[in-house]
Amino acid sequence: MKTLFIYIFSLLLVFPAISYGQQTPIDKIFTFKIDTDIDPAMNRRVKLALEKAENEEADLIIIEMDTYGGAVNDADDIRTMILESKIPVYVYIDKDAASAGALISIACDKIFMAPGGSIGAATVVNGVDGAAAPDKYQSYMRSMMRSTAEAKGRDPKIAEAMVDEKIEIEGITEAGSVITFSVSEAEKYGFSDGVYNSFEDLIQGQGLSDSEVMAYETDLVEQIIGFFLNPAVSGFLILIIIGGIYFELQTPGVGFPLLASIIAVVLYFTPYYLNGLAENWEIIVFVIGIILLALELFVIPGFGIFGVLGITCILAGLVLGMLPNQNFDFEFVPAADLFAALLTVILAAIASVGIVFWLTPKINEWKAFSAITLAGTQQKQDGYTSTFYSNDLLGQVGKVHSRLRPSGRVEIEGEIYDASSRGEFLEKGEPIIVISTEGTSLKVKKYEA
Repeated sequence: MKTLFIYIFSLLLVFPAISYGQQTPIDKIFTFKIDTDIDPAMNRRVKLALEKAENEEADLIIIEMDTYGGAVNDADDIRTMILESKIPVYVYIDKDAASAGALISIACDKIFMAPGGSIGAATVVNGVDGAAAPDKYQSYMRSMMRSTAEAKGRDPKIAEAMVDEKIEIEGITEAGSVITFSVSEAEKYGFSDGVYNSFEDLIQGQGLSDSEVMAYETDLVEQIIGFFLNPAVSGFLILIIIGGIYFELQTPGVGFPLLASIIAVVLYFTPYYLNGLAENWEIIVFVIGIILLALELFVIPGFGIFGVLGITCILAGLVLGMLPNQNFDFEFVPAADLFAALLTVILAAIASVGIVFWLTPKINEWKAFSAITLAGTQQKQDGYTSTFYSNDLLGQVGKVHSRLRPSGRVEIEGEIYDASSRGEFLEKGEPIIVISTEGTSLKVKKYEA
């Protein structure tokens, strides 16, 4: 009996060790690239890629990384998705993982690098001149780097020193410079798990040659969204939006210009909304602009404050919808992106106004348009007239029934008519003569017998 207990006890000790040493076979590898700036579009790409990997039941995800960084908020979203991934995530840095790229790399289970690669330099900078952002942003980045490194068993102090130049680590960095590791340094201090010349060498070196490798590819919907994110296409849509609104106001009830404008609005904002650029409040600003402009044109006479505010809101909504700002915080919006958005909207608005003035006189000549609109004119020489009264009254003599100032009423052969003088005031009872019957009231003057 004693021997039996010893045997069972030995099995309980040995079995976990054997199980721990076994590795889950990797049959399917899913890979995608982070090879541009970290922005809302990249945020969406990573989200879709990770979802695709999970749907394909991949055993391992490998990110091919080459970026100089980007928006902190998007980098935070991406690193959170990686930390929460149920599938192990490796990263292959070829050649750079700077700033936000370093944060994302540290969130991965393993880091591999290409010769000549680098990782680090995660100081937060603004989007205008590249200067260091205020300390509140640096503090936020330091905490993310520190907690991410801790979660993956890497030195949190080193990760924090990639952000803060004031941190000094003996033998690694001196105060006054942030850490940027070369390949050998990253491997020495635990921020790289190996060096490979290429992605294929990585697969072979990790004993994954027999695994199926699947590369993420954007589907048709994502390609269409990417097409409409092109500034040239956005500018063309803005042209349709403004032109459609104008022609609908000029020809109310037609519907086609308004329909074209609505479709253009949907095609303009939807891609930016899906990529996290256009926020709800920015779309609301655009809609408010339309409402204010409509009030100015149809309710409030003249063109004043409501019209100016309406146009301002419309243009502001179009510009803001293209930018990766957080509410009214433009600290990390690249100056190039801001300039491109402003230039796109302004040029499109100018072009639409020019086309409107050029096209308006010509549009009534189109057969297709004349079929749905009343484009013809009724000329006097063709017998058309706006006369309300019979021409028989022309030259008739009567008297003022109620004082003309210069409008009032006159009496002719016992009948009362609306009338107006040519500006002179005529008292009741004074004789008059009809000089014109056009319009809805007679034109008269004082009659001299």
